[in-house]
Amino acid sequence: MTSLPAQKSKKRLGLVIDLDICVGCHACAVNCKEWNTGGYHAPLTDTNPYGADPQGVWFNRIHSFEVANDTGGRTVHFPKSCLHCDNAPCVTVCPTGASYKRAEDGIVLVEEAKCIGCKLCSWACPYGAREFDEDVGVMKKCTLCIDRIYNEKLEEVDRVPACVSTCPANARHYGDFNDPNSKVSQIVVERGGYDLMPEMDCAPTNKYLPPRKPQSGVKGASLPDADNSGGFLGWLDRLLSD
Repeated sequence: MTSLPAQKSKKRLGLVIDLDICVGCHACAVNCKEWNTGGYHAPLTDTNPYGADPQGVWFNRIHSFEVANDTGGRTVHFPKSCLHCDNAPCVTVCPTGASYKRAEDGIVLVEEAKCIGCKLCSWACPYGAREFDEDVGVMKKCTLCIDRIYNEKLEEVDRVPACVSTCPANARHYGDFNDPNSKVSQIVVERGGYDLMPEMDCAPTNKYLPPRKPQSGVKGASLPDADNSGGFLGWLDRLLSD
């Protein structure tokens, strides 16, 4: 079995997703599909997309939940993709070394030439972030768009993951979490960004920002606080475990 790099990555590249302003438009998922179908992991195949049982490879998926309380309700849209964990169980469980974590930036990738399609990584991932491409028989996953973020032929403003570049609500942010002065590091501190399912001890790089409470005097439902297990985090964990 393979092991994680002995040293922590120099950079820790990842995303911050703001659940307060995500509108569930699926633009991130669609642009991710479009970019990666012609890019690093091309193609991302679909089978029977318009039938009763559609199957396909999607690196981004958006789940929507209705949250109710005594004063009303609110819809929360929850985008989900690979979290590029520091302690990635998909890497340690891979029998061939196909799944690996890059030492230079912390991105978790799959070397398809080594992948035997055993799906152990998908069973090990507690976030359900692995995708099996039935056409080629290998696992695929979010690459954080390494063919964009390191592409010097692109303007610097465009060297961000496809999902970030297309979000109309600016609910997705990209940067280096090892840099305390980066936008992602600062917004996590300011807004109380948190790890998804921290009890799994995966140390995910990607963070989520909780929905804000409504301002005083504004009618509408509020979600629980994000700073206790019985609040928003507990609610979200229960949804994911059901």
